[in-house]
Amino acid sequence: MYVNPLFQRLSLLTGLEVLHDLTRTKVIVFGLGGVGSWCAEALIRSGIGNISIADSDTVCVTNINRQVQATSLTIGQSKAEILKKRLAEIHPQCKISAFGRVFSRETADTFGIEQADYVIDAIDSLTYKLDLIEYACHGGKTFFSSMGMAQKLDPTQLKTKDIWETKGCPLARLVRSGLRKRGFTGHFTTVYSPERLPLHREAETSCGSSQCLCPSHRGETVEWCGSKKVINGSVVTVTATAGMILASLVIQDVYARYEHGRSHE
Repeated sequence: MYVNPLFQRLSLLTGLEVLHDLTRTKVIVFGLGGVGSWCAEALIRSGIGNISIADSDTVCVTNINRQVQATSLTIGQSKAEILKKRLAEIHPQCKISAFGRVFSRETADTFGIEQADYVIDAIDSLTYKLDLIEYACHGGKTFFSSMGMAQKLDPTQLKTKDIWETKGCPLARLVRSGLRKRGFTGHFTTVYSPERLPLHREAETSCGSSQCLCPSHRGETVEWCGSKKVINGSVVTVTATAGMILASLVIQDVYARYEHGRSHE
């Protein structure tokens, strides 16, 4: 069986059959911020052969501290398109699709979720997050979701739990409440952290007051910046770790499915 040299080290760990399964696996990642961007990169570096990425946002200078596609040269560019280019440079044989729009009830059928094996949620907006949870889970997709990663400094506190078993995460609490209101009783695995640090807003000078810090818009009134009700601090060591865990859940599930099938041969 042919082994792509890009993944020779991975095949030594998982075996050739699992690597082959990974190349045939399709994943779609919603939200390409500090969590989703690293998740997508980890999946690409783990041999996933088909990936779709979705985010309507453009790169802001304040994204550079935690988002893999954000650099001083990509400010103002589409997060999805820039990340697609990066992923293609890493794994040219992978089929990559980029969507520069948000997921919502109105756009749900435009992403090809029906063809995906795994759906990853790294969306910040509560409404769109709930929409995706309902759509993906009701469609029977294997679904993994990130809860809030802001106001956290210690990546060793991250946990994986069923949504109904999460504790100490404000976003997870809102998600549970929103799902109950919608009559949703399903189950899915989340990545979350119970850590809560005090707020330090002395350095907050924009993004929330609509005065943009990006070089291309400095001092201008930018609608998106002004629409952010709350801006919380975040660090790449936490957000990237959450993204890596999400990617790991996919890889481990592919591996477990192979082992389960082999045990029943």
